[in-house]
Amino acid sequence: GWEIKQMGGPMDYWLVETVPTDGEGMPTRQGVNGGLMRRMMPGQTPVNYIAVDDVDEFARKAQQLGAKSIMPKTPVPGMGWFAQLKDPEGNVFAIWQHDMAAAAAGGGG
Repeated sequence: GWEIKQMGGPMDYWLVETVPTDGEGMPTRQGVNGGLMRRMMPGQTPVNYIAVDDVDEFARKAQQLGAKSIMPKTPVPGMGWFAQLKDPEGNVFAIWQHDMAAAAAGGGG
């Protein structure tokens, strides 16, 4: 019952939905939605994205708990914002803030 569809654009990216979404792309019930893309370099490991209400706030919290920023808050125009961090054990993860207006005016959020 999963829906997998290729997203247009410069990257080979596939959206994966396990539950339906509303008009803004938000899940209408609990489930795991996300995406897949080809490795950009040999040995690249998967990165799990965690939905948060505010990328800036949760990046600060993660860093206070020992995470290191490896990619600052970055827009995905028309979709949202993300930042990548590395936990104290060396695992890379990302946080994601849904915001269809992201980078529309070139601002920081």
